[in-house]
Amino acid sequence: MSGVLLVAGVGAIAAALLILAFVVVPAGPARVPLTRLDPSVAPPASPLLGAGAVAGAAVEKVLVRRGRLAAGAAALERAGMSVTLPNLVLAVGSTTVLGALTGGLLGGPLLALLLVVAVPFGAKLLIGFRAGRRQAAFADQLDDSLQLMSSSLRAGHSLLRAVDSVSQEAEAPTSEEFARIVNETRVGRDLAEALDDVAERMGSDDFTWVAQAIAIHREVGGNLAEVLDAVGNTIRERNAIRRQVKALSAEGKLSAVVLMALPFGVTGFISLTNPGYLAKFTESLVGYGMLAAAALMLLAGGLWLKKTVAIRF
Repeated sequence: MSGVLLVAGVGAIAAALLILAFVVVPAGPARVPLTRLDPSVAPPASPLLGAGAVAGAAVEKVLVRRGRLAAGAAALERAGMSVTLPNLVLAVGSTTVLGALTGGLLGGPLLALLLVVAVPFGAKLLIGFRAGRRQAAFADQLDDSLQLMSSSLRAGHSLLRAVDSVSQEAEAPTSEEFARIVNETRVGRDLAEALDDVAERMGSDDFTWVAQAIAIHREVGGNLAEVLDAVGNTIRERNAIRRQVKALSAEGKLSAVVLMALPFGVTGFISLTNPGYLAKFTESLVGYGMLAAAALMLLAGGLWLKKTVAIRF
């Protein structure tokens, strides 16, 4: 019976991979037919696309009803992900269901429950990780972007042209954010509002200073190039201090990771080599109490270590 379940689980995984390879992931650069240029010709209908559109619309209604659509879309923007929130929810939900079924067939209900919790939590961690990495890259590129803006202003270009030059010459994610500023101002949005949105989206106090300096310059005038040079010098010094703090706290962060992973590693090793040794903890109330106390101490120690190595300035 277990062999049949194993074969069924492997077959389900293989079918999912085939669907992902031939349906979801494009095989190459798509060619748009010439008939798409004619607005009078309706696009060909597809059962799969139709079902996906209906499911996405249903998920979007649920998200709007619960007030999660705006916050989720903002989180995806911070992470630099082009996928829409309903499509992401559908993908995570489908992966969760498939993982739960496969885990239930291969490892029983406990593994299925673990996958049900792990897949959405892993997706959330992935979005947070990408957002943090994107914000850190934006902070590291900001001083170079300000130098490029000040050079463009000294060459006689306008402020918006200087912003456009950064969108063309800088690296991602700075080029993406500045290109968004240019596009928003071209459709009529105020430049100060677009700059403030970038500062909020990137979580950058340094860029908030830049937005305030530009707003003050637009009201009272002055030499904006010199102002940007002064702000860029301050940001450059802050980045140097930030990198120094990061280097000095790297050892503490590594120690925190090792100390947090050590109990799980030792427990896993003992459970493989001598399972009966750990079975005593689940045979009495005292054992459960010891496990609960160990979990609480581990949680308290992890929070303490995180607070110790997280330096804000």
